[in-house]
Amino acid sequence: MSTQRQTTTGTEAAPAPEPVHPVDQSRPLGRILLFGVQHVLVMAATPISAIFLMSATLGLDSDLTVELLSAAFLLSGVGSLIQSLGPWKFGPRLPFVMLPGGAPLILFLAIADQHGLPTATGAVILTAAFYFVVLPVFSRLLAFFPPLVIGTMIVIVGINLVKVGAVLVTGRPGQPGFADTTALALGLATIGFTVAFYLLFTGVLRQLAVMLGLLAGTALAAVLGAVDFGGATEGGLLNLPQPLPFGAPEFSLLAAVPLMLYSLASMAEATGQTVINAQAVGKEIDQRADVPKTIRGDAVTSLFGGFFGLPLMVTSGENIGIVRVTGVRSRYVTAAAGVVLILIGFLAPVARAISVIPSAVIGGTAMVVFAVITVLGVQMLGRSELDKHTNTFVCAVALALGLLPILVPGVYAGFPPNLRILLESGVAVGAFTAAVLNILFHHVRPALATRTAGPRTESDR
Repeated sequence: MSTQRQTTTGTEAAPAPEPVHPVDQSRPLGRILLFGVQHVLVMAATPISAIFLMSATLGLDSDLTVELLSAAFLLSGVGSLIQSLGPWKFGPRLPFVMLPGGAPLILFLAIADQHGLPTATGAVILTAAFYFVVLPVFSRLLAFFPPLVIGTMIVIVGINLVKVGAVLVTGRPGQPGFADTTALALGLATIGFTVAFYLLFTGVLRQLAVMLGLLAGTALAAVLGAVDFGGATEGGLLNLPQPLPFGAPEFSLLAAVPLMLYSLASMAEATGQTVINAQAVGKEIDQRADVPKTIRGDAVTSLFGGFFGLPLMVTSGENIGIVRVTGVRSRYVTAAAGVVLILIGFLAPVARAISVIPSAVIGGTAMVVFAVITVLGVQMLGRSELDKHTNTFVCAVALALGLLPILVPGVYAGFPPNLRILLESGVAVGAFTAAVLNILFHHVRPALATRTAGPRTESDR
């Protein structure tokens, strides 16, 4: 009798296939597109507002503005595909979308004002290349970014983003229209709609609560006469972004220094977003392998974006909140969002239709989504042994210094410009503080203690 195990048909039983992780699961095409559109609606205000700010600040004509808006959607889509699908060593294969960054946009405008638009474009291209030069060194430092450091950084990121969403609702203090009652009502109503849909619906409709809340808020705004449909009916059918809209780039290392300094903070932020995204979808990652993939995705997208006149492109934290709220973890959803963004980049009427959504409505939606990111950071800190006095101290000091420029804007206005770039990034300051204190208390101090007397007491931990 053969000792080989056989089935009733006389053949060896095949091993059961390993289950596919939810982040790698595909879904019916209709659902994937629907969930992808939800991501697009929540994040679309960022490229629109970025390009409109850029146009107004630099005095660009309407045709060039349309071309830049088209390029912003196109590159956001390409970047989202890279981060979600992860070709070769680019992109962590997590549900990410990409956007033109807020802080990089301000730096881009400052360089353009001082040195001209061709030099600003060259600075973006130089900084994208700088990512690749610095990345090997940065990846070796990731061992000093444990959950205590990452969690602290994510809390700061979330709080900063909630503030960004709130400003979309209220406007900026001291400017005309600040805290307009209609805008406040729309923002709060949008949050209320989102909560109601999440409470009353189940299944797919519940997963779409964010998008449904945004659409309901837009409908209410239309009823109140707060939607301007004028721009939605103007212009042609197609947008074709043109490369080098400002002419041939000019390269100046000195002019690019502010963006290069920011890129260090951007890499730290990409580290936190990669880790928290992986936790949101329940996937274990190798930090030293996957974080550099996210940064490479940022770098290559920014490189192409520079040739189309755009500021640095960065991974967005918005979609992480959507993933957690909806429970839809598939990276193919954000890949679908990338395809939709590319189509929007070419279809002018779609971009114009999205642009009529009032900022207060988008702000109300964003506040909910961004607050979820803050909660994810708190959850990570909850697994960081905060009952130990040392960890509590590290977290407290990092939060204090990281939140200072967010809660008190302009606090570092008297410092030299290049230093101010880093100090005014609460995320960079918080991450740097947490990392340095973590090294001092958990690496340097124990090493010194072993050379001196006696074991540590509980109060030393």
